[in-house]
Amino acid sequence: MIKKEIYKYVSFILVFSFYSCRPDIKQGSGVLIFSKTAGFRHKSIKTGVEAIRLLGQKHGFMVNHTENANDFTTKVLDNYRAVIFLNTTGDILNNTQQEHFERYIQAGGGWIGIHSAADTEYKWPWYGKMVGAYFDSHPKIQEAELIVTNKTHPATIKLPDRWRRRDEWYNYKNLSPDVNILLKIDESTYEGGTNGKNHPMAWYHTYDGGRAFYTGSGHTKETYREELFLQHLHAGIKWVMGGDDLDYSKAKPEENRFVITVLDQEFDEPMELDIFSDGRIIFIERKGAIKIHYPAEQATKTIATIPVHHQHEDGLLGIALDPDYDKNNWIYLFYSPIGSESKQHVSRFMLRNEMLDLSSEKVLLEIPVQRTECCHSGGSLEFDSQENLYISVGDNTNPFASDGYAPIDERSDRAAWDARRSSSNPNDLRGKILRIRPRPDGTYSIPNGNLFPPGTAGTRPEIYTMGCRNPFRIHIDWHTEFLYWGDIGPDAGEDRLARGPKGYDEVNQAREPGNFGWPLFVGDNKPYNRFLFANSVASKKYNPSAPINDSPHNTGLKDLPVAQPAFIWYPYVESPDFPLLGVGGRNAMAGLVYYFDDYKNTRNNFPKYYDKKLFIYDWMRGWIMAVKMNATGDFVTLEPFLPGEKFHNPIDMIMWKDGALYVLEYGTTWYTKNRDARLLRIHYESGNRAPRANIYADKTVGGVPHAVQFSAAGSIDLDKDNLVYNWSFTNDSIQSHNINPQYVFNEPGIYNISLTVKDGHGNIGVAKKEILVGNENPIVEWNIVGNSSFYWNDTPFQYSVVVSDAEDDKIKDRDIVVTIDYLSEGFDLTQIQTNHKNIQHKLQYFTGLDLIKDADCRKCHSIKKNSAGPKYFDIAARYKEQENAVELLAKRIINGSGGVWGKTSMAAHPQYNLDEAGEMVKYILSLGDPPVAKRYPVKGGYTPVDHAGDNNPGKYILIASYTDRGANGLPPARTESLIILSPPIMEFEKFSEASSKINTFLVPNKYLETMGLSGNVKFVLGMKNNSYIKFDAIDFTGITSLECGLGAGFGMHFGGNMIIQLDSINSNMIGQTSITVPESEFLSGYQIVTIPLIKSEGIHDLYFTFANTEYSEEDVGFLDFMKFRIDKPNLP
Repeated sequence: MIKKEIYKYVSFILVFSFYSCRPDIKQGSGVLIFSKTAGFRHKSIKTGVEAIRLLGQKHGFMVNHTENANDFTTKVLDNYRAVIFLNTTGDILNNTQQEHFERYIQAGGGWIGIHSAADTEYKWPWYGKMVGAYFDSHPKIQEAELIVTNKTHPATIKLPDRWRRRDEWYNYKNLSPDVNILLKIDESTYEGGTNGKNHPMAWYHTYDGGRAFYTGSGHTKETYREELFLQHLHAGIKWVMGGDDLDYSKAKPEENRFVITVLDQEFDEPMELDIFSDGRIIFIERKGAIKIHYPAEQATKTIATIPVHHQHEDGLLGIALDPDYDKNNWIYLFYSPIGSESKQHVSRFMLRNEMLDLSSEKVLLEIPVQRTECCHSGGSLEFDSQENLYISVGDNTNPFASDGYAPIDERSDRAAWDARRSSSNPNDLRGKILRIRPRPDGTYSIPNGNLFPPGTAGTRPEIYTMGCRNPFRIHIDWHTEFLYWGDIGPDAGEDRLARGPKGYDEVNQAREPGNFGWPLFVGDNKPYNRFLFANSVASKKYNPSAPINDSPHNTGLKDLPVAQPAFIWYPYVESPDFPLLGVGGRNAMAGLVYYFDDYKNTRNNFPKYYDKKLFIYDWMRGWIMAVKMNATGDFVTLEPFLPGEKFHNPIDMIMWKDGALYVLEYGTTWYTKNRDARLLRIHYESGNRAPRANIYADKTVGGVPHAVQFSAAGSIDLDKDNLVYNWSFTNDSIQSHNINPQYVFNEPGIYNISLTVKDGHGNIGVAKKEILVGNENPIVEWNIVGNSSFYWNDTPFQYSVVVSDAEDDKIKDRDIVVTIDYLSEGFDLTQIQTNHKNIQHKLQYFTGLDLIKDADCRKCHSIKKNSAGPKYFDIAARYKEQENAVELLAKRIINGSGGVWGKTSMAAHPQYNLDEAGEMVKYILSLGDPPVAKRYPVKGGYTPVDHAGDNNPGKYILIASYTDRGANGLPPARTESLIILSPPIMEFEKFSEASSKINTFLVPNKYLETMGLSGNVKFVLGMKNNSYIKFDAIDFTGITSLECGLGAGFGMHFGGNMIIQLDSINSNMIGQTSITVPESEFLSGYQIVTIPLIKSEGIHDLYFTFANTEYSEEDVGFLDFMKFRIDKPNLP
């Protein structure tokens, strides 16, 4: 044994010395073999690795091998001229690793793909284009003839013109026209080819700065012993390694060179921003506030508040500075004026010396709307280079009675549910982007080239684009005059034969005026069906080449312009066209097109890599993407911008003349003030980077005294400079230099903690954190009788909510808000949380209600019925929009009044002061607010029934919250407790943690059919002896058995035991089963087994461990799903 190990060591030294002594071998001249699999694993991988090692020894290049994706860093990849993907499968690199590999190729690195490298990373479009094609299918292993199509390339120069050999022959999809074909396969010489006469089997090309070579051979072990194949492979490797030296100045910038500075935060529904020539930032909030941020003072000031109607989605929605603001002091606002008339205003105001002159208003444009029903107001404003003003307007249509499909209800009383009266009505300004030319006198003219010439019957000349749903943010490229916008799409989660396509959000590009389809089409012109809501009868689909608006609510032209497809489109689920855009809730928005030369003389401008790229973003998903286009503006590809950063609902962005990107974030929750509503500045640092300060505090809220453990350990310096830490806890002086200080706050108050970290070059980073002392957060706890993880059909459960608060002596049940809602699969939790908060908001009016109950008000008034005086609902309807209503009505309560609602007078109530009477009025006016979600008692029972009929059942969301009364001068604190009850079925691929070799595999349809399965099915693979899979925090109360879909493939797996344990792989077993291999390749190895479990109570981590000591290095089998069972009838 000792001699064997010494022999290995000597061999390694000899090989290493051989490489080191070769004068033509330099650093970075080797190759890295990468053979990680997240799907099918080829048994030939080990043979392939050894074959390439021998090629390296023979031809003098270094060969290393890894299956560790963490090696995909710039530091490691720099050591190699090329990376070989040897029979990789599935998703094998995370976002950060992908970024590093892209930069490596862009710097001039090389890539070689062998066989199933084409069966890898389907959700990474950049990779797909580098490979040149994706795997589609394959027949059985057999002989076939390859035809050499290029005899001059080194990889084929020594091959016979027709090369007959045995292998597994892939059929491909998404074949790139940009690769150079070296070999194609003659489909007449074997069975199962589907790519036709030009079926490629090997190719090469230069790609994004680097070189790429792919060969489709390499499935079998025997392949790596064939001399001709090894010549072919070596020559491909040699060609790839023959590129220029790595040059990272040509690569995508490192994410860590972008610095994000939070300029300010905690805004109340910020909407849109603009920037003055001196760098001050002006932005608006939906409820009417206009604010300016002063960078020099690091402060934000509210300079004006205009009265606005802000129900539904209306309010102060858009702002733009006049292009000549420095001379004329004009700003433009899109807002919803209060009053009985339903309309939107686009108005010009004078803003001078930071004073908004409301009397200076010039209403350029009135847009009639309806305010009875929600939704879609749009509201973005932007000027082009010719000083034309673009205005986005939503379709002003209720989307909630159309099942998420086209709202085209033409019944006479359902106009608000028919977007054909707005978006596809050429004689209506809603559902459009308008273009006008403001005049100095406050009127406007129509620029040449809008969609409909002035004077065209049945049209409005202001329209630039029509067929929009909710075009929320727009941008005009001043170099091309192309218009970009995001259009927020409908909610349907699936295609339906009688209705039309699922919902899509769109990013649109208009090079000229046009019709963009809504509500007749969505996405890339996917048509909806004509549908009669009166009797639910569907007919033929609309025609995008000749769209017709025959709605009786249409007041304009019936024959519409040809529909234009979206530039980018994506649904709730993963998009096959744009997979990088992710899944879940969606709100598409368009940012800007960056031009490097416009900012090249600034210090912190974005690198040239982003030149002429369009930045888009999604309010819900929190990402920003950079879209590459060709010279004519056609889509080429897109990539994440700062994927490591989680943006908090970005709602607007602008690039200023300093070359920095300014981003306004709305914050997490709708219709409220959010602590994470932020104003950001993003700039690029090309030299020594400033350190990044980070504050950790173990308790940000507490009573008096309040001890807090702080830490600056999360602060980093990317250039590895030593750091000095300066802490300020209660004032501006430095109170500690420790990296992990503790501080005790002995007085109540709100403390703004500051940490400044400084490197040796004088660069600093600053972080701030707020600590609230004097009012503990309340504690809100759910008590569920039964299981708190899952629900079962027709199985009720009992619950109670318990609240305690250190400062509040007595807590009333009415102050605790409890809601239970059903969330369909694919929909977003935010709306449910918002509905819950709307109920919480209503609690503020209970003081007024208590005062009314104790007064004599009920003698003359009621909520919904007429009495001696008007009913409260009528009072709310009359005064809801009146700016001074609270003060006016409060004085009438105190002093009495008469003649307002007829002859009956109201007696005076001098016993109340103005504040008390005001609380009474606030309650009455709140009755005019939109209805809120259903509220449940603090203690009760619930039976889940809303999921009935869903093919893919969703979750029940239980939320309880309590807002305390504040203490020691601190504002009220709110705590929310949330429980999610899921259907009792879980996919194994949703595991929380697993052994390193375990991965997931999307099963091709042809295999699903043999197992009686359908849809997008993923199996978990790679389980070997002693490997494990873990699921976090599952309640086992009442669980008696586990039903599992699992199995093994003949010739692929070796079977074994699956053991079920709780909390640790070393704990006692609560259940087990065997995974068996079928006796023949013609038999399905898929089986559904029921595993009895030893009874357990409470929440535990769930572990599956696997055992096969006889074949410890081989895979046990595959896993599909598990279903939790309880002892009761009528299980789902």
